[in-house]
Parts: sequence; C-alpha cells; structure tokens
Amino acid sequence: MFMSSVESVYPRLEPLLAQVSKPVQYIGGELNAVVKEWDAVDVHWALMYPDAYEVGVPNQGVQILYEVLNERPDALAERTYAVWPDLEALMRTHGVPQFTVDAHRPVGAFDVLGVSFSTELGYTNLLTAIDLAGIPLRAADRDETHPLVVAGGHAAFNPEPIADFIDAAVLGDGEEAVLRFTDIVKEHKRSGAPGGRDGLLYALARSGVAYVPSMYDVGYLPDGRIAHVTPNRPGVPARVGKHTVMDLDEWPYPKAPLVPLAESVHERMSVEIFRGCTRGCRFCQAGMITRPVRERSQRTIAEIVDNGLRRTGHEEVGLLSLSSADHSEIAEIAKGLADRYEGTETGLSLPSTRVDAFNIDLANELSRGGRRSGLTFAPEGGSERMRKVINKMVTEEDLIRTVATAYSHGWRQVKLYFMCGLPTETDDDVVQIAALAAQVIAKGREVAGTKDIRCTVSIGGFIPKPHTPFQWAAQLGADETDARLAKLRDAIRADRQYGKAIGFRYHDGKPGVVEGLLSRGDRRVGRIIEQVWRDGARFDGWREHFSYDAWMQAARTALAGEPVDVAWYTTRERPRDEVLPWDHLDSGLDKEWLWDDWLDAQAEVELDDCRWSPCFACGVCPQLGTEIQVGPSGTTMLGMPEVRRDSPLVAQQ
Repeated sequence: MFMSSVESVYPRLEPLLAQVSKPVQYIGGELNAVVKEWDAVDVHWALMYPDAYEVGVPNQGVQILYEVLNERPDALAERTYAVWPDLEALMRTHGVPQFTVDAHRPVGAFDVLGVSFSTELGYTNLLTAIDLAGIPLRAADRDETHPLVVAGGHAAFNPEPIADFIDAAVLGDGEEAVLRFTDIVKEHKRSGAPGGRDGLLYALARSGVAYVPSMYDVGYLPDGRIAHVTPNRPGVPARVGKHTVMDLDEWPYPKAPLVPLAESVHERMSVEIFRGCTRGCRFCQAGMITRPVRERSQRTIAEIVDNGLRRTGHEEVGLLSLSSADHSEIAEIAKGLADRYEGTETGLSLPSTRVDAFNIDLANELSRGGRRSGLTFAPEGGSERMRKVINKMVTEEDLIRTVATAYSHGWRQVKLYFMCGLPTETDDDVVQIAALAAQVIAKGREVAGTKDIRCTVSIGGFIPKPHTPFQWAAQLGADETDARLAKLRDAIRADRQYGKAIGFRYHDGKPGVVEGLLSRGDRRVGRIIEQVWRDGARFDGWREHFSYDAWMQAARTALAGEPVDVAWYTTRERPRDEVLPWDHLDSGLDKEWLWDDWLDAQAEVELDDCRWSPCFACGVCPQLGTEIQVGPSGTTMLGMPEVRRDSPLVAQQ
C-alpha cells in the first residue's frame, strides 16, 4: 500500500483493446478528468462503480467524491470500472491488473479502493476487480501492501454479505466522511503506520467514520437466526451511525462534471436539487436512509447548472432527487432556468414524477426548450388498497386527472411504473393495473381527440430492503411473481379496445430473488457470493449475463450443513424480536417506529409527509442532531449573469 511512484499499465493494455468490444471505455481522457502526480500527495484513492463504464461514469456519487478528493492538495483520486468478460480474460492471460481509467495505474498500488454500490447485484464485479488487482479476496488475508477496500452507497447500509471481502463501509453521505477518512489514513502513514494494517482499521473503527466488520463478532442461534453482533475491541462503538451533510449549498458538486468519450446511460448534466425524502413510501430504502430532507437554494442550483453547462457543453440538465417535483421552490427553479436558457437549446428534465406533484405549468417550463419526451409516473401499486399499504397516497382519480392534463396539452406517451409482490398483495391487485392502464388510454383519447395515445406499463419486482418498514416482510417467490405477471399480461392482451395501445415491460422474478438474498443477507451469504463468482458469475445486473441456476447451485453448495437456505433469507417473514443483520448499523430510524409502520401497512393506514405535518417520531432528527430543511431559501436566481444567444455557452452547443 505504501509505494513510490507508480507507472501506467497502458503500454501493456493498449495492444489488447483491438480485441474487445467498446475499447473506448478503457482509454480515459474525458473532458474534466484529473490526473495528479503520484508522489506529490500522501493518500491515493481508487474510486470504483462496480458496473460497466457506460453505467458507472455518470454516477453522481463517484463524480462528487472524485472532485472532493482531487481538490485536496494532499490526495488524489482516480476511477475504475468493471471490465467486460472479454477484456477480463485477456488481462488474466497477459498479466494486466485492474487499472484506473485516468492514469491507468494499477488499483493494487492505491491506499484505498472505494466502491460505491447502488445495487447489491454488483457484488460479483467487486470480487473480479479485487482479484484482478492482485488483492486477496478476503480482508483477513491482506497486509500492509494492499489497499483498504471500502464500500459505500445505499447497499453499504447492510454490508454483511460482503463483510469478508471489504475492510470497511461508510454509511450515508460521503462528502465529509471521505475527507475524515483521508485524514486518518494520512496521519497513520505519517506516524510510521503504528500497528500496521490492523492499527489503521482500529483507528477507523474507533473514530466512527466507518464500520469495520473485522472489529465485530457475530453469533448464531441453533435455528440459524443471529444471536448477537458485538464489538471485539475496546473503544469500538456498538452501533455505527450514518453521515449526514446538512448544508448542501456548501457542497456545490459536481463543479466540473465528466464528459465521457463513450456513450453512457445518461447523456446529460445533472444537479441534485435536494437530498432525502419524507414521503414515507414503505418500500423505498433510499427515502428512509437519506432522511431528513435538505434542499439546495435556488441560487446554488442556478450556479451549479451554469458552471456545469459551461464546462461540459451538455444540452440537457437533469434536476435530480428522489422526488424532484417536491422541492418547495420547484416552480421558481423551473421557470428561472427555462427563462435563463431560453434560446440556447438547453432542455430541462425531471426523473419520474409523483402523480400528485405534477402540474402542467411545471411540465411546460420543462419542455420550453423544445424537448417534449414521454412523462413517467410511479403509482407503484395497482389498486387503491395496495397504495394505502405502501403509503403511496395517490388515488385513481389523481392519476386519471394528471394524465388527462398531460394528454390535453400535447403529450402522447405516458409511462406508469408499478411493483409486483408487495406485502398483502393478491392476484387481483396486480390485474387491476390493466384496468387502470385502459382508463388512462380512454381518457387520453377523449381529451386529445385522437387515438394516437400510448401508455407503457413497466413492472418491477418488490424486494424488501433493510431500514424500511418492510424489512420484516416475506418476499414473493420467483414462480409466484411470474404467474402473477402472466395474469396481468393476459388481461392487457385480452382488452380488444385498448390493449394494443398499452405497452408492457417487466422482469421475471428470478433476479429479484437473488437481489433479495443479497439485500437482507448476513455474513454467511458471502460464501454464496464467492462460490458463484468462482463459478463464473459476472455482471448480474445484466440479463444476458445473469444465471439464476448458478446462484441457486452456489447457495446449495455454500450453505450445505447450515440451518438456512435461500428461502430462509427471502420468502420468510421475520418476527419482531429477531436480530437483523444490520441492527448495529444506525440509519437514524428508530426500530420501534419502523415496526409500528409495518403494522400500519398491514392495517392499510396511511401516514402524512412530515415536511408539512407534525413530527411522527421516526427518530432521525433528534438522534442525528439534524432537521428538515425546506424553503423558502431566501435566495433567487435574480442577479445571475444573463445567458445570451451569442454567449460562449450557446456557441459551444
């Protein structure tokens, strides 16, 4: 880990690139990429998004940490992504290690390999990268010559399935945490590395900046349940808390977004307009673990957009958050940005919009730049009863009224997103999606005066997630999921009047079972991950690479002799008193509140958004010393320099 100047592996890599698909994803050199002198800094980070370059390069989390670290004069950060199997095979044959795309330095030479997980299906890609880097798979086998492997992102809130493979996990917001982490690594190196690798991990664990799995012992009951998770060193906290950045205006990142040379999944410049969500959708882990809501001011949003556009040349700005239309000043933000960039061909977009947050004025502002793409809404539950269960307070009337407004103002395509397999769900709840889609088409034809109306129904499988009220729920099995979706498909096809205008997209139930296994698994699941990886599993989030049979066979092999199996981890409902694998990791949410909300779900009781109602005592604000931050922010976009048609911004587009 403590090496002098490190040379690029590109001379060995370049001859291989003509033999692989999409070689451009491995060459680096993107606009706004940073390469620093190795010997000029104390701490070296390799940041990884464990998926293909085209998926990973737009990731906001990695881009933000990349900038935050590279702004420090004593640190550098470079990026690495999962390599496709064709290049992996060539790298193994020719002895080329896992490399960064910035300076093509070997990942094994860095001090820290930080991996950001948006989904657990990237775990096998992590093992590939570790192995290609020459790092022992298991943390217990590493020494001072190897980087620390650190997990972050949403999946880090239950890192137990990969506990054997990582050295630490950082929970929550990374901006401040990564700086504290860097300080500890720097001090350890400058002090002569007291205690070696173990001494550094002990210092990290005691500081609370990260969760270090090796500093905790797990005991099991004879029936397979967890008996306890306890620290095995003095001074190590019994519970590790998440990091929360309270003033997003102080962190106006990304300041210089990367512009990839290869096509990526999001060809736009993005700005996070607020963080957190208090809508209380019971299935949504992201909404639960990112509380409280913290809004960026209008002025800061405008400055990030202006700076980003000037430094990238992008022609679309995505206003991102978990529910962007819920920003208390979204109308002013949309109008201000539309006014500011009118005539520049710069378009604005929101991710999927809540039905009850959509209004035509907002939609018109977003499409003023000339782009009018399809609208996406997420009712999630097919029936009114299911929407009460999941606390998605949207009625059928709300949806029909909203799509009628859209269709009457020129939109012709609407996408509706639902889930299958939600707690208490029946076949009828899912089949009702077909009737709802038919109503959408009927209303669209009525208000638009044309039959040129489309509605796409997209179905995802429900997966119970840690730190949500549904963390105790049983997951629907793969066969049951497929049977329920087949009934919905048949109902849509049987509709002679509207069926041909309804698109139907869904995933079968098998990937969801594996994701459910990894989401709520404990350390024993790590054996399955290692086994299936050794059997060849890669890119499990890609349908063409995923093998359900391989995962099930690996589970049978890895769990032989254990009182648990895949069904135990997935389709089993947990009792109230069971110790959950993540109970020692603190998202701020009170476990008793989560349990009460689970009971409310079963009773079909809805809970209001605490931004606009009295506190419901979820525990986050008092426990973390935080508070909800919403507008009015006291700032406006007035005073920002005007963007003219002949400005450099317009000229470069």
